[in-house]
Amino acid sequence: MAEVVAEKRRRLGAPLSRGISATDLAPFGWAPLVVLFLVGLVDRIEASLLSGVLPLLQAEWGISDTAAGSIPTAAALAAAAVALPAGYLSDRFNRTRIIAVVVFCWSLATLGSGLATGFAIFFAMRVFLAAAENIDNPASGSLLADYYPPLTRAKAYGLVRITTYLGGIGTALGGILGQAVGWRATFMIMAIPGALTALLVWWLREPPRGFLDRVIALRSDQPQPVPEATGPGKVTALSDRLSERLRFGRQFRLMLKIPTLTLVCVGLMSLTLGLAGIAFWMPTLMVRNLGVAAGTAASLAGLISVAGVVGGTLIGAYFGRRMHATRKGGRLLVGGTGITLGALTQAAAISMDSLPLFVTLLLTSSLLSATAIPNMTASLADVVGADSRGLGFAVLQLFITAGAAFGPLLVGVSSDSSGSLVTAMYVLIVPMVLGGLLCLAARGFFERDAQRVLDAARDSA
Repeated sequence: MAEVVAEKRRRLGAPLSRGISATDLAPFGWAPLVVLFLVGLVDRIEASLLSGVLPLLQAEWGISDTAAGSIPTAAALAAAAVALPAGYLSDRFNRTRIIAVVVFCWSLATLGSGLATGFAIFFAMRVFLAAAENIDNPASGSLLADYYPPLTRAKAYGLVRITTYLGGIGTALGGILGQAVGWRATFMIMAIPGALTALLVWWLREPPRGFLDRVIALRSDQPQPVPEATGPGKVTALSDRLSERLRFGRQFRLMLKIPTLTLVCVGLMSLTLGLAGIAFWMPTLMVRNLGVAAGTAASLAGLISVAGVVGGTLIGAYFGRRMHATRKGGRLLVGGTGITLGALTQAAAISMDSLPLFVTLLLTSSLLSATAIPNMTASLADVVGADSRGLGFAVLQLFITAGAAFGPLLVGVSSDSSGSLVTAMYVLIVPMVLGGLLCLAARGFFERDAQRVLDAARDSA
């Protein structure tokens, strides 16, 4: 028996041996955060390899720009299609196992991309990869809320979500490896990190769902013994399956009735619509309006994005933690203000004809907007109960994916209609500002929604 207990404690994500109290900042340690960060990083690297090797792929198969551009659009639609089913799974089954299997599927899809004998098979592999990548997001978001208490959730969510914006690493790796060993070998090599990450997640201990919420709700300074995580069981009878489907429908409707969740999701969709569209066309703007070489423009835009997102996320997590304890809806205040000011600063940057001033304003805009990354996701974890967090993050992912899918297209259409890329980008400043204002408006509902979650957790203790 002692050997069994010792083995469980050696697993990644094992709780403190003395139990968990309301004052513990990382009751399951920081290993789960590191593992989930790696999951997100591998996700983005594998998804972004395509842009780095695209010229080589087009040279071999002779596919058009339209055909090449259809891959991310189809991938986004596939990702959106699986978002809600992914939330359903993460609320009912072992989340670490879901992520481990999904990450392994990523590596298979990446390997399949390198082995593809034609464009149709390659296309299918990339769409399959995008769908698989979106399945892990709700499970990851749900796990973080069960690993870390409200006081450190902004930090945890910030570091994991920051990986969403580090796709430039995959693009760079794709370009470097593709030039050195060819695009096929590049995909085959990059399948290895996915397989290794899947193994790490398989070793990660599943935390008991909602237990940390109950500890926080009871405000106990005395360590509470941690129960074993239990699965939802199997649903076999027809009546049980019907009941489960009805429960899911009711669960989804209840999600949309949480004002904080709805406002933040719509706000972040509006923000992502603008950010995705402007970021996609930013190198082109530098080339057309500032006379920057194409390669330099792409590198500069990527560096600004990475530096701004990393810096803004860390700044946002720091101020979000401080404001959470001193202001009502403090994290929403930090994130919403950052989004609004970031959008206005980006509007100023677009109009600049001086490269140094353009870069300075663009970096400032990225820093400000990125303060929302840790704070918005942590706030959602606070207002959705443990039994529905997977679906809550699935709804968020669905909204964000919808925004990202149409931003670049909207800029392209507006640019063709107006004859000005700058004018087209200004069109998207409006939804970005609106997104910030909606997140600020969610402050009026946050405390009530968060308290409802704690009350439910206390009643179930």
